[in-house]
Amino acid sequence: MTRDILMILFVTCSTLGSQLLIKHALVRLAARSPTLSGMEWLFAALFSPTVIAAVLVQGVGFIVWMVVVSRVKLGIAFAISGAFFYVLMAVLSWVLYGERLAVWQWIGIALISAGVLMVSTLGASN
Repeated sequence: MTRDILMILFVTCSTLGSQLLIKHALVRLAARSPTLSGMEWLFAALFSPTVIAAVLVQGVGFIVWMVVVSRVKLGIAFAISGAFFYVLMAVLSWVLYGERLAVWQWIGIALISAGVLMVSTLGASN
């Protein structure tokens, strides 16, 4: 099960990485070309090397996810991934972009994570 959890963590990190790369690319695009809109903006975003890298990172994560769901119940795998995702995204958004969460939002993340722990450890082993 440890290997499965590490693979789930890898998939979660690849999703996080791709989302952060997309955010980075779009912030840079807006700063570099603030007047772009519509199809021009879409094509500039799609052909950004950083967005392409994000898609590749997400693709690798998807391949690992296929292995995970062939070995672990989907509900449990998704719950574990979700808990990691919420916590890590909140921390990374704060560190990288200065985005802050209110105390109640952190409490919500803690409750979600506690629920995930319960789902993944207290459930039937079938």
